[in-house]
Amino acid sequence: MALPTLTPEQRAEALAKAAEARKARSELLASIKSGKQSIDKVLLKAKEDKTIGKTKVTQLLKAVPGLGAVKVAALLEQAGIDPDRRAAGLGDRQREALIDALK
Repeated sequence: MALPTLTPEQRAEALAKAAEARKARSELLASIKSGKQSIDKVLLKAKEDKTIGKTKVTQLLKAVPGLGAVKVAALLEQAGIDPDRRAAGLGDRQREALIDALK
C-alpha cells in the first residue's frame, strides 16, 4: 500500500504530533523508573490512556527498577505474552499474570 502524499503543512503537523507522542512516552517511562508510578497502575490504565496503550509492554517492564532484558523476557514468556505486544492489547488474564508476577 502506497503512502499518501502529504502537503508540507500536513507533514509538519504529523511530525509535531509524533514528537509530542515520543515526549509523553519518555515522561511515562521516566516516572516508572523513578518510582512515581507503579507498573500495576500503569497497566490497568492502558485501555484509556493512548500514551500507555501504544507503548510496548517490554518497554514498560524494562523501565521498572531491577528488571532487565532477561527478566523481562522470562516474565513475558511465563505470562504467554508476545514481546512485541503493546499495553492496550493485553488481555485481562495476561495483565493479571504480569501484575501477580511483579508483586
